[in-house]
Amino acid sequence: MINLYAQPYDISARGFYFESAEDYTTRASKLLNSYGDQVEEFEIQFIDGEGIDCQLFEALSVSQCNLEAYFEALENWDDDKKIKVIIAVGEVGYKFDLGIDSPDDFDVTLYQVASMRDLAEQFVDEGMFGDIPEALQFYIDYDAIARDLRMDYSEITIDGTRYFYRCD
Repeated sequence: MINLYAQPYDISARGFYFESAEDYTTRASKLLNSYGDQVEEFEIQFIDGEGIDCQLFEALSVSQCNLEAYFEALENWDDDKKIKVIIAVGEVGYKFDLGIDSPDDFDVTLYQVASMRDLAEQFVDEGMFGDIPEALQFYIDYDAIARDLRMDYSEITIDGTRYFYRCD
């Protein structure tokens, strides 16, 4: 469950907590300032929820304009799509129009490993450097491969999990 707060820009009005787009629309339409005028503009703040949803909220710069689309994304996207958008938009700086664009538009290569050295070892095990004779496997410098991989891959922690990624 997610909990957000609508902070009015009008300092004579008091904000409110909400958990859905419908809840926000209902409460915002009824909110009046201390002079009896309807409040129209709010800053939307993330208060409580899963870490991945918070990072998605920040990456997408959620506001009144895209709030409903954000709730739809939370409902319809799996964690992989959320991670793609967090990386591509929040880290790499790609543009994304929430509600129009799709997370599948991004080409993000993602590995969940503890370190760049682990990624280097995984690449060697998967044969990305070709077949390596058994007699030579003890002479592979995984640290050097890891340093080279840092040219193409970056690191991010999302909701407590470390990922290495490349975004094309």
